[in-house]
Amino acid sequence: MNKVLILLFCLLPVVSYAGVAKDLAEDPVLEKRMVKLAQDLRCLVCQNESLASSRSELANDLRQEVREQMQKGMSDQEIIDYLVARYGDYVLFDPPVKSYTLLLWYGPFALLLIGLIGLVFQLRNRKTKISEPHLSDEDAKRAADLLNT
Repeated sequence: MNKVLILLFCLLPVVSYAGVAKDLAEDPVLEKRMVKLAQDLRCLVCQNESLASSRSELANDLRQEVREQMQKGMSDQEIIDYLVARYGDYVLFDPPVKSYTLLLWYGPFALLLIGLIGLVFQLRNRKTKISEPHLSDEDAKRAADLLNT
């Protein structure tokens, strides 16, 4: 009897971990289209995950919203435009190149170029600062005596 209770207590976490089934559209083609579109959209909570892979409540709501809009017959671009109008360009994984996103697109290259220019100047200055040591005649004689003995 005790072994049965122990076994039941061991299996309790497995049973309680089971989650609620995901909402799926009745149409598998529509669901595939929704997942493909959701992979190009950013989860607003997780920030580094796509809408398709996020498990947050907001991501679930947005996926449901995308499903509903697809069922209404909206195109992918219309859905993207709707989400961008509502949440801004941040909802896109690949934000468009605009005047206020230039730093986002070209900033890393500018920082790399600045770093390389700084490295070149640093190496040139270091090369000119390093000079051969000049030993006096007395130091050279003493060094030769130490090496010969």
